Amino acid sequence: MKLKLHIDHRLNFLLVCAISIACLLLALPRDSKFGYEYEVGKPWNYAPLIADFEFPISKSAEQLAGERDSALRTFYPYYNLNEAAARQQVHNFTADRAAGQFAGVPDAYVQHAVRALQEVYAAGIVSSDAMNHLTTAGTCGVRVVNGTNAVSRDVGTLFSPRSAYEHIMGDEHYSRELMTRLQLHKYISANLVFDSIKSQEGKAELLSGISSSTGLVLRGERIVDRGERVTARQKAILDSLRNETERRKEQGNSTRFMLLGQLGIIAAFFALLVAYLQLFRRDLYRSPHTIYLIFSLITLFPLLTYLLFTYKFFSVYIIPFAMLPIVLRVFTDTRTAFMAHVMTIFVASLPLHNGYQFLLTQLVAGVVGIYCIKDLTERSQIFLTSLIVTLCTWVTGLVFELAQTGSLAAVDRSWYRDVTISGVALLFTYPLLYLIEKTFGFTSSVTLIELNNTNLPIIRRLAKEAQGTFIHSIQVGNLAAEVAAKIGAKVQLVRTGALYHDIGKLINPGYFTENQGGINPHDKLSEEESAKIIISHVTEGVHLAEKHRLPKVIKDFILTHHGTSMVKYFYIQAVNKKGEENVDKALFTYPGPNPFTLEQAILMMSDAVEASSRSLKDYSVESITELVNRIVDGQVASGAFANCPITFRDIAEAKQTFIDSLKVIYHTRIAYPELNRPADKPTPPAGGIFAHIRPRPRRCFRPAAPHPHNTNPRMHAAAFGDLFFRSVGRDETGERRSAHGRTPARTFGTLNTETRCAP
Repeated sequence: MKLKLHIDHRLNFLLVCAISIACLLLALPRDSKFGYEYEVGKPWNYAPLIADFEFPISKSAEQLAGERDSALRTFYPYYNLNEAAARQQVHNFTADRAAGQFAGVPDAYVQHAVRALQEVYAAGIVSSDAMNHLTTAGTCGVRVVNGTNAVSRDVGTLFSPRSAYEHIMGDEHYSRELMTRLQLHKYISANLVFDSIKSQEGKAELLSGISSSTGLVLRGERIVDRGERVTARQKAILDSLRNETERRKEQGNSTRFMLLGQLGIIAAFFALLVAYLQLFRRDLYRSPHTIYLIFSLITLFPLLTYLLFTYKFFSVYIIPFAMLPIVLRVFTDTRTAFMAHVMTIFVASLPLHNGYQFLLTQLVAGVVGIYCIKDLTERSQIFLTSLIVTLCTWVTGLVFELAQTGSLAAVDRSWYRDVTISGVALLFTYPLLYLIEKTFGFTSSVTLIELNNTNLPIIRRLAKEAQGTFIHSIQVGNLAAEVAAKIGAKVQLVRTGALYHDIGKLINPGYFTENQGGINPHDKLSEEESAKIIISHVTEGVHLAEKHRLPKVIKDFILTHHGTSMVKYFYIQAVNKKGEENVDKALFTYPGPNPFTLEQAILMMSDAVEASSRSLKDYSVESITELVNRIVDGQVASGAFANCPITFRDIAEAKQTFIDSLKVIYHTRIAYPELNRPADKPTPPAGGIFAHIRPRPRRCFRPAAPHPHNTNPRMHAAAFGDLFFRSVGRDETGERRSAHGRTPARTFGTLNTETRCAP
């Protein structure tokens, strides 16, 4: 069964870890880590930027476009020379002349036309569209390809069909009218054809010669320092770094490796926290509610950081990270709060570019928060803690600025504004504690103080219906608080637990000696029935605690304050009557369990010591010491403390504290002397000088209960001293009285505090 529970707990723990890691890994940004904002002429507000890898300094898009435009203006597109076209057109012209189409035109004009056609074809004729494109683009020339040779020609030497015709017709030595009759436009066509393939190859070759960078940044080279004004050159370097980072991010392997690295880092931090819990706080490791709380907090704060970093709603410094260690300090302990805080800020800083400053300031804030909240008992502590944390964070940020820049000129005032907002948000820790208590089942010191209020209905009922039990609970709380303070346990917890540990006696208050008068109802019951009633105050106390919605930690005090001990008074009586073999021990044994916390062990010792001290006949140091040693050593010998983390040193200090406290409570008070009267002065009548006053009806006298928050046993001794001496039948000098005929308290019981009526 234990093995199954252990396996179930480990599976549950691993499931919680896996969910937390998965949530963080999914939310952790895997975009470019380059999240800087900068402008030329503005100070660099971040930590010094060092190149993590080698990258070229890219030219700006405008600069690169200008260089490309300049290069393209010098580019000569390729045109193929079609020699056959020229020969064919000249042949067509001569053939038409031979056919008699140009009759009446002198031969000199015909020969001039042939020469002119050969001339313009030799210069090169391009199409009208090609000529328009060359002119519009501002192209200086073209490369005419003839076989394997390419010759550069200026655009100005080329002809379009129209310009070639005008060139031939414009010769002043020949009549335009006669030249028109030759219809030369029919024999002019483009003999230079654009070669798009060679032109594209030539452009690519030309543009490839243009460098896209103006330099190279080496790995480890400083790019810009904190507080330094960004120059145009540095802006170009920063732009290049951004582009190179994004280019690397787009590579598939880079993303997978980044995911793997992030998983490794997060898992390593979680492993450290788990190792700490297993080695030093196994009680927290075995508590599911504590694990849920810790892992919820260490997941929530990094998630908020990733959200703000990704969408840039606000600065990450507005998140009150100090809230996490404060909450864990209230519900666990200092070391656990510190470990969880360190792990949280490291995981949260993974995507941040100024991680060192973030870690330093948040570490200081968390440590200061833990130090200020040693034990949350007042609302003002949260306000003061928030103020101190904010101031210390300010100072840390200022010192960091001075250490980095040596000047206050580059101080980012918005950072101090964000820290102030975080300090204000820290005030919401107080209501958050209430939500955590209700959600995870914890009990804070504030709740314990509220439960320690004697005006609560259940406590008022206890004070009214079971005065002796109420006073006993107060005294037990005082003793337990003294011991807790001595050995380093939780004082407020044990005091509150002591106040409620015997509320089950409200069901049958008259069956417990501290609430009895002269009649003992156990005289009419068998030993088994009496033991059943005595034992039932534990189970009835748990029922009352559930009815009044008391925390589980208080119910545990009720269940464990007797452990699995026996009701020895009635058990011994039963054995004396029936014989040991005829008595069932189970009927006289409390259901338990035994104490499993240090505070529960303290309460068990305090309860037994306080109750037994009421039956002492001699309140000397020796008798008190013997009583305390006998009771506590008996509990140790019975194994009552086998399941709780109490040491022999703690037990020794507890016994000494009990002895010192009981000596103060039961110290002997001197008797007041009486005034000697003259022999001749008559004795005043009964009633003295007030004999003529009509007596009032008898009223019940009830001693005032001491304040439950008072830990000074001397004050409680003064408050209950008179009541104690009346109940045990002693006068103020400590001598036993017999005038009232009161029956002394049972040796197993506690203070006899029945209501008395003043004579």
